[in-house]
Amino acid sequence: MMTGNFDTSTPISHSHPRLAEGVKLLRRLIAVPSLSRQEEGTADIWEEWLREKGVANVERLHNNVFAVAPGFRPGRPTLMLNSHHDTVKPSPSYTRDPFSPVIEGDRLYGLGSNDAGASGVALAATFLDLKDRDDLPYNLIFAITAAEEVMGELGMRAFLPHLAERGLTPDMVLVGEPTDMQPAIAERGLLVFDAVATGKSGHAARAEGINAIYRAMEDINTLRNFTTERVSDVLGPIKVSVTMIEAGTQHNVVPDCCKYVVDVRTTDAYTNEETVELLRNAVKWSELTPRSTRVHASVIGLDHPLVKAAVEAGRIPFVSPTTSDMALMHGIPSLKMGPGKSERSHTADEFVLISEINEALNLYPMLLSSHIKKL
Repeated sequence: MMTGNFDTSTPISHSHPRLAEGVKLLRRLIAVPSLSRQEEGTADIWEEWLREKGVANVERLHNNVFAVAPGFRPGRPTLMLNSHHDTVKPSPSYTRDPFSPVIEGDRLYGLGSNDAGASGVALAATFLDLKDRDDLPYNLIFAITAAEEVMGELGMRAFLPHLAERGLTPDMVLVGEPTDMQPAIAERGLLVFDAVATGKSGHAARAEGINAIYRAMEDINTLRNFTTERVSDVLGPIKVSVTMIEAGTQHNVVPDCCKYVVDVRTTDAYTNEETVELLRNAVKWSELTPRSTRVHASVIGLDHPLVKAAVEAGRIPFVSPTTSDMALMHGIPSLKMGPGKSERSHTADEFVLISEINEALNLYPMLLSSHIKKL
């Protein structure tokens, strides 16, 4: 049940005309559970709401809901406004009902309010404000996608190929995530390796066998000191961390197998596939098997119109420590920017400030219209 009232007379300077309806929509979304891969209910809400607002060409792929603005012209670049509507599971330490969208003062509480419901409703309002304008130098797509928190196979991984089949691959993406409305120009990629060093078992008292732990230690030390010839100008060096290790069966048996896990934060200096080969060639005894190579680093240049527009508006570019669907937008310049704060994401009693939503409602259209002069 939704409790608390939002009064448009709440003291927010320069209140945006769409603020009240945006908050109302966000409360509807919070009240319907939308855990990753279980977003049917909120996808239904998004479809219904967009149609109610006069968007005629609303489409859905799985639980990804999207619309292309009228007047699409193949010769122009295409900008996609994107956020996600799935959430993580609520933390056990919640003191509130995570699905009860309560407003207290400037705070709107609820699971997914900050990550990333506020971004979704603000970008949707921006799409409504811009979609019928004929003076924009780009085509416009709005997409609210699923399974972002798990980078699932039916989220962005299915959605981008679907757009490509339609000839709608975006040339740039504004990704709504909680960044305090500062422009995140880069994210590191991720590789996770299951590593195995093998030896030969023997009796510890007689120093028999080949100790797999010692072999693993040699390779782990190599990984600890791993460097590359090229280093990213934005993201710096690749970061390699051994995070788990398992070996041995009993105290008097030399182990013939040592398993460990390697966490690698990749950069744009090398592709993930290149990084896999560099690490495999660096170790002597271990077999490294990547769980996936799909989570790529993402970097957008400071000279890109989206970044320049944000800087002109007084925003400060930064490197994000968190990962988003930008990691799946291989080769597409993407900027992450949205209301709320990253440190509130995935926490108990999650909330977003209504004033933060208002700021996004005012800033997004300005960035995407008056500030982008040329593409």
